[in-house]
Amino acid sequence: MSQTVLLTREPVVNKRHAITANRIIAHGPNVAAVVEVLNARTAAWPAHHAVFVSLGRLVPTPELLNWQMPDNASIEIPAQTLGHPQTQALMAQLQEAGRPMNLTWYTPGTALPAGIDWRFVLMDARRVSSPAGAPGLKLAWGLAEAGGFRPAIGAGFDGASGWFFLHGHPPAKELSPSHAQIIRLLNLVRNNGEVRDIEVVLKQDVALSYKLLRYINSAGFGLMCEIQSFRHAVSILGYTALNKWLSLLLVTASRDPSAPAMIQTAIARGRFMEEIGADYFDAAERDNLFITGAFSLLPLLLGTSMQSVLDEMNLPAGITDALVHGEGEFAPFLRLAQQCESFDGSGLTKAVDDLHLPCERVNHALLTGLGFADSLQA
Repeated sequence: MSQTVLLTREPVVNKRHAITANRIIAHGPNVAAVVEVLNARTAAWPAHHAVFVSLGRLVPTPELLNWQMPDNASIEIPAQTLGHPQTQALMAQLQEAGRPMNLTWYTPGTALPAGIDWRFVLMDARRVSSPAGAPGLKLAWGLAEAGGFRPAIGAGFDGASGWFFLHGHPPAKELSPSHAQIIRLLNLVRNNGEVRDIEVVLKQDVALSYKLLRYINSAGFGLMCEIQSFRHAVSILGYTALNKWLSLLLVTASRDPSAPAMIQTAIARGRFMEEIGADYFDAAERDNLFITGAFSLLPLLLGTSMQSVLDEMNLPAGITDALVHGEGEFAPFLRLAQQCESFDGSGLTKAVDDLHLPCERVNHALLTGLGFADSLQA
């Protein structure tokens, strides 16, 4: 039954563009199948932010209570189902258990049941210009591009959900000196440069050194001892592993207001690709899968063109082919990662079928990638 269920996701940001929650959308034939998948994915559940769970086109029913719901999870109740007896029964039981609920697709004037404490209320900003009168924290959905965020906040929304921040950015500029410095560092590592030369670059930017060591010592790396210096990191890890973590420095160097959501997206793509490609590539190539996903948003993060960034870097052909031309062995996995970023799961379903992948593997990779990305920004 669970073989037909796929999960997609989208971030929720507050007024300051900081990620406040993640939405997980379950696409399945019925609620029982969704519950089976959610219970099977407990170990990979992302724990650093609140998680809204949407059933997509399904009506929420009491069957959801068979899910061993994590503490940070809350159920979305579509406004169109408020009058459905099964949804009403679910809401009563969730309310009695003290579990939070979020109201979605609300429009002004919708009659609401008494006694429900809605935590978040999501509205389609294409149809609702003002959230005045809505209960709970008000989220805009359906924003077309990054430029629509400020007007939505000005209209009274408390934040927004969706992928608007990936669209509507200004034309590309030249690579900034600070970003060029990180690329210089990356090139030294990729070419097995002398440790002393790499340390000279790191000492020119103390914040860079601190961030690198914080990443290496994070739970995602799984080391048994704490790394104290770059020289120590080289002796323990070697250049190949460090290349991945230096790539993270480049991805996280942006000062764009939308950077937190873009950084989360880039890192989640990379970790997803690394996870999903584990059975198809050796360890070194899996690192390149990670870099492909993480670098897929570099033009937005650095405000420059993909070609201008890659011209400065000595990257394997597989990475550049996927990023510039959408071709090569990594490209299908990048497209798969991108299809996970949709409220509509039809594109993901097709991509999964094309690659003949098990749905449970894709769901595990999505949750693992999201949890990993959030852990680095926590």
